[in-house]
Amino acid sequence: MSERRTIFPGTMLPILLVAPQLLLTFFFFLWPAGGAVYASMTHGDPFGLSTYFVGFENFTDLFADPLYLDAVVRTLVFCAAVSFLSMAVALLLAVCADTQIRGRSFYRTALIWPYAVAPAVAAVVWILLLHPQIGWLSPALGSLGIDWNYRLNGTQAMIAVILASAWKQVSYNFIFFLAGLQSIPRAVVEAARMDGAGPVRRFGTILLPLLGPTMGFLLTVNIAYSAFETFGTIEALTQGGPGQATQTLVVKVYRDGVVNLNLGSSSAQSVVLMAGVILLTVLQFRLLRRKGDAE
Repeated sequence: MSERRTIFPGTMLPILLVAPQLLLTFFFFLWPAGGAVYASMTHGDPFGLSTYFVGFENFTDLFADPLYLDAVVRTLVFCAAVSFLSMAVALLLAVCADTQIRGRSFYRTALIWPYAVAPAVAAVVWILLLHPQIGWLSPALGSLGIDWNYRLNGTQAMIAVILASAWKQVSYNFIFFLAGLQSIPRAVVEAARMDGAGPVRRFGTILLPLLGPTMGFLLTVNIAYSAFETFGTIEALTQGGPGQATQTLVVKVYRDGVVNLNLGSSSAQSVVLMAGVILLTVLQFRLLRRKGDAE
């Protein structure tokens, strides 16, 4: 079967078609990224009246700062916990929603709704649940002997922001897992059922391996989400506290740059964070490509 290709009569139409996307990429990614790279190599006063080039001094100071290294470890733990929790819950819900049950269309729609919630609004929802004074779950936790106060306890604060961030991302993962499950041929599952394989064995030997590419893609997306898009949730829920217990890298970038007006260090942190996510994405897609070629 020959490959079908679209042939344009000239070059102007293709250029016009891709121009909007190229302009958006330039103005909203390349230009800000270039500005951040330049700012990461400068020092300046807090009022922006004078700046001077310092090369990689901001980066060397950054990796010599124990507070920054603690934020790196904290971010890795946070990203791993949010990614695992949101993907595990979403996979469980997708498997349940893929079964033949009454009203499954309503359940699927209801499970997608939280994805439309803004990060700050998601934080407010969890404040109403977990706040030590007004939270709906606080009395229940107290009755179990748990002295719950995430405003004073750093571990509890980290648990709170992990739960809020994971809840926000479950809907996104659910959509892709459900689509992946529906793309699996039913004949394969039925054949395994006729061979005597139970639900757990069918899931472990058939469904989970076939969902491998989807899980690889979602892992990359979830890590990027945890590293970048959880700022609103953390800022509204704990403001990075108590102390620095929930200050991830993206929160530290904001604190150092906007609050403390240390633009050089803040820019260096944003460049390191951006480079880390880009490297992770490239490695992830290379692994997926190699796995696809092997199959």
